[in-house]
Amino acid sequence: MIRPAAVAGHFYPSNASQLSRDIDNYAGPGTEKQRALGCVVPHAGYMYSGHVAGAVYSKLALPKHLILIGPRHFPGGESLAILSEGSWTTPLGDAKIDSALATQVKEAFPRLREDSVAHEREHSLEVQIPFLQRLLGGFEFVPIVLGTDRYGILEELGHAVAKVVAGQREPVLVVASSDMNHYENDAITRVKDERAIARVLVLDPRGLYDTVRNEGITMCGFAATVAMLVAARDLGATSAELVRYATSGDINGDREHVVGYAGIVIR
Repeated sequence: MIRPAAVAGHFYPSNASQLSRDIDNYAGPGTEKQRALGCVVPHAGYMYSGHVAGAVYSKLALPKHLILIGPRHFPGGESLAILSEGSWTTPLGDAKIDSALATQVKEAFPRLREDSVAHEREHSLEVQIPFLQRLLGGFEFVPIVLGTDRYGILEELGHAVAKVVAGQREPVLVVASSDMNHYENDAITRVKDERAIARVLVLDPRGLYDTVRNEGITMCGFAATVAMLVAARDLGATSAELVRYATSGDINGDREHVVGYAGIVIR
């Protein structure tokens, strides 16, 4: 199947030249690039969170194979949805799904269901694709969106992803797509986000899960982040770095109803 872009012209430019220029500006020249096991990147409109996502991607020696895990914002489709064939189209061209890797992930975690409905309007993974196209050129990816927040299931998924990644000849990056706290004032959001980020930085998936739920933190991709952290720990992760943090108020000046954005690298 070919999945057409759902949010081009809304979350990011539909014009290829403008999109490329924007990504170049957000990512910049970068520093010395390093390998990573996982990362957390935001998925808001580029004008709000593109600079945070770009700061993460510019630090990474990006591999040619990636597993993208994000939230399913809409109610339609399966709660554990994967696509294992075809490509996704953006203004920068087609990005191919890694069918072999996706098949292995499905075999390792049979709860996943092949489902295009859950992916057709979902932006959390789509907004990552142009960054990868611009910075990597050719690559293949596995898209997974989650509509469940049951810890046991997320932990199982993380273990399964790690098992598959560990068996690959080439490196695979696990990307968790998530924004942070939503629609409270800037001061409250920064306090809440600091608590959640603190658990990520010590590679504590259960702690992140409990903190988000107990503190009322509306981190939309916390389930994806939990699964990524479980996988990264299984793969030997020893450290995490907060690359950049911002809120939407930094861009539009509205400090009363903000969304937080964190860019984190797991090594």
